[in-house]
Amino acid sequence: MRRWIHCNLSIQPWLRAWTPHTGIQRSPSESGPESSLEKDVVMTGNLVAGPKLWSRRKATKLLDPLPTTFEAPQDEAPRAFDFDVAIVGMGYVGLPTSLAFSAAGARVLGVDVSSDRLDVIRSGRADLVDSDRERLTRALTDPSFELTSDPTRLSRAAAVIICVPTPVDAYLVPDLRILDSACQAVVEQAVSGQLILLTSTTYVGSTRHLLATPLAKRGLIAGSNIHVAFSPERINPGTESFAHEDVPRVVGGITNSCTAAAEALIGTYTRLIHVVSSADAAEMTKLVENTFRAVNIGLANEFADMANSLKLDVMEVINAAATKPYGFMAFTPGPGVGGHCIPCDPHYLLWQMRRLRLSTPVIEQAMNAIAARPGRVVDRIRKILSDSDRGLHSARVLVVGVAYKPDVEDLRESPALEIIGSLLEEGTVVGYHDHLIPTLRLDDGTVLEHNQDPGGFEADLVLLHTAHSNTDTSWISPEVSVLDSTFRLPHGANILHL
Repeated sequence: MRRWIHCNLSIQPWLRAWTPHTGIQRSPSESGPESSLEKDVVMTGNLVAGPKLWSRRKATKLLDPLPTTFEAPQDEAPRAFDFDVAIVGMGYVGLPTSLAFSAAGARVLGVDVSSDRLDVIRSGRADLVDSDRERLTRALTDPSFELTSDPTRLSRAAAVIICVPTPVDAYLVPDLRILDSACQAVVEQAVSGQLILLTSTTYVGSTRHLLATPLAKRGLIAGSNIHVAFSPERINPGTESFAHEDVPRVVGGITNSCTAAAEALIGTYTRLIHVVSSADAAEMTKLVENTFRAVNIGLANEFADMANSLKLDVMEVINAAATKPYGFMAFTPGPGVGGHCIPCDPHYLLWQMRRLRLSTPVIEQAMNAIAARPGRVVDRIRKILSDSDRGLHSARVLVVGVAYKPDVEDLRESPALEIIGSLLEEGTVVGYHDHLIPTLRLDDGTVLEHNQDPGGFEADLVLLHTAHSNTDTSWISPEVSVLDSTFRLPHGANILHL
């Protein structure tokens, strides 16, 4: 069933229970068959059908926040919880998510196996956008916001959200060890009456395989005495263009009542929720989102290569195409892709399709091209130096910006790591300038430090890899060759685009 739902954004401390047939929460004041809630919606099985876009008034009645007490099995009393929600994994997704819940008034327990990570959060040094940093400052003085590395405390939370990384290994095969470990810990500590919500991007069927099935072996049956659902995270690190509350969330449960429980939880801070028919459909949604981006970035990179061969400015062409108000979405070429989304997520889909013997040539070619992009950067550096009668060996190359995207302190899967490693193997003298990354470590153990005086490096070539919002390039001498892989600098005598 497809529907948009506006959600209430406040947590109310009154006691509620799940309405037996519908799975919809009802407050004591709304009890009885003539409540306004029942007048506003039409029940279809265990789901709620209504207008495609709910008004805020109706939405408040439909999606009040998650109760602190759930309906327990028939032979048990309702269970009370110390926390409204526990977040497993306090990284680039988990921490902002926990702060969004805290800002909405929830009692939050943040759980992470890394004591170092928890220390960074407690000290206020976590990499966050300004609005989340303000939220963190408030949360750290709020007694209802707690941090722990003890997984046994998960049983004290009404809802548990899993937000852990799902990377790929060196062979581009999904590395599920972190997710497996997190799900096992959650299953071991789960109790009746909880909602378990997976948000980590993963293969289709993960929610069933890693949560619902092992929970059932413990006597916790999804849709009966526990709720299990999937809602893919939609955090965009380093940008405040879209507030957490304004980004629509997709929700799909193991059963209809599981979906309703997940709606209620996510609705405590998100204004729009899109319900899908199952957890599997929600899992596939995230894979489609990031595979779509990967394919189009690969296409943009190809256009950049073609434009370069035709002596055209690819960004002039893309910006012109973007004036079309329908049927076109602009993507920007670059040196490759980083983070744990675009370089990794499509491989979860490819891995699963290989098992089903289903050919996916468009996605496969796009991912191959993306993987080869850093090598393309090295080849261009070689050619530019060669045109100046220099080889890579002993040449001095300064990389400006090494984070995988602007304005984040994040090196995960950054193309800069492969580019720098390849240049060093060629005997190139490599330095980097990025105030957000004090040091970086390559796969072979080589450690480089941020060059605070880029002009003093006396580079033969400058590679603009990542342009942070405050990146200054005024120090670059007109005599120094610049390879701009961000396509942000204007063409010049010494400035070439990738």
